[in-house]
Amino acid sequence: MSAIEQVADRWARSERVVVLTGAGLSTASGIPDFRSPGGRWANYQPVPLPSFLASEAAREEYWRYKGETWPLIRAAQPNPGHLALAELARGGRLRLLVTQNVDGLHERSGFPPERLVAIHGTDSEVACLSCGRREPRERAQAEWEETKRVPRCSCGAPWKPATISFGQSLVPGDLDRSLREAAACDLFVAAGTSLVVGPINDMFTLAARGGAATAILTASDTPFDGATDWKVSEPVEVVLPRISDQVLGKRRG
Repeated sequence: MSAIEQVADRWARSERVVVLTGAGLSTASGIPDFRSPGGRWANYQPVPLPSFLASEAAREEYWRYKGETWPLIRAAQPNPGHLALAELARGGRLRLLVTQNVDGLHERSGFPPERLVAIHGTDSEVACLSCGRREPRERAQAEWEETKRVPRCSCGAPWKPATISFGQSLVPGDLDRSLREAAACDLFVAAGTSLVVGPINDMFTLAARGGAATAILTASDTPFDGATDWKVSEPVEVVLPRISDQVLGKRRG
């Protein structure tokens, strides 16, 4: 059997499958990743949360970058990789999906929301870091596009797209759930992620330590390539539908 067939065979025999996805899954939907040549960080330096809170100039730079990427995210559609994962979840073959992506494509793919953790937040909403209010992004985005001034909540504090910035803590409940489920799974799959961002990359170590089989489905090198049971470098949007077809076909049979 090929590596893809072996992963699918193990998936079909597993009861607690946990998946972690990253930016590489969404590149086939037209959204550039961060770290590769030509990626989003090639021409942009991230604005850490302390800078966002301290400086109007930093907030303007943050909104300028977010404004440039928003049309891509808004127009993007789930690709076959997203759809395959949604099909696996709806078929009862995926216990939890943790995504590092903020593009909302898993949500738009029909993935069951109760089985999804968006660990780095979402670009589809804005959040007020003062009063805690959240709302869909459209109104704040329209205000930015019209005035080029940082949009503000009704309490007077600046709106921020509801993603986790550098220097900003993850939601504790989301992180705890992700790590706990990884430690208890019997198959852990990393799809489209380079597994270099902590602490969420601890999911791999916890899964392996707990005795789970592990698979890394990504074109890039990762720090865990030498420790995983399977490494598949073919395009993840091609690999996941093949796995889904085999897993669900076996289950139906």
